[in-house]
Amino acid sequence: MSNYDSAKVAKIHHHLHSHLPSEPALRVKALESLLVEKGLVNSQTIDAWVEAYSEEIGPKRGARVVAKAWTDPAFKARLMDDGTAAIDELDFVGNATAHLKAVENTGSVHNLVVCTLCSCYPFALLGVAPNWYKTAAYRSRAVRDPRGVLQEFGVNIADDIEVRVWDNTAELRYLVVPQRPAGTEGLDEEALTGLVTRNAMIGTDRKFSATATGTS
Repeated sequence: MSNYDSAKVAKIHHHLHSHLPSEPALRVKALESLLVEKGLVNSQTIDAWVEAYSEEIGPKRGARVVAKAWTDPAFKARLMDDGTAAIDELDFVGNATAHLKAVENTGSVHNLVVCTLCSCYPFALLGVAPNWYKTAAYRSRAVRDPRGVLQEFGVNIADDIEVRVWDNTAELRYLVVPQRPAGTEGLDEEALTGLVTRNAMIGTDRKFSATATGTS
């Protein structure tokens, strides 16, 4: 009779379950399968939309806007004056960007975006909203305790830096223009685009690395 090693079994159990999709992902897959089975949706259409938002839109459009603002002072001035008109120059106006306002981080100001009523978000620029952005905890605490929320993201804001919280609505969405990272003076617009993170454009990232991927 073989010996029972509880620690080994627990390790195997954890290994197996760590490879399973999360519960929300399983529910989404089950719903998709049901809709496809009933002929209400086409799985290839769903895949195309997912790919568009994750690969083509994702946060990449927003990153391009920020990188252009870093390298083109005239474009930055237009972006800060009328966000929607500026991104329309790049053909980026789309879902939830018809009324867009850009807010800029500086050495004395940090901006944080939230939607207290639901989860309004500039999808056409930033792709699908992260799960934490839609939680009641973030939506309420970002207004009441923005510095505490930022600390949980690893962002410690000095006392002499003002934190401004902007509330997305159905009529108006915000885009944070982060400060350009130090040491990137020699990078062109394309390289800079790869540095801009989604979280930086929401405001839950501030001093991001010059080797960032643009998707955190």
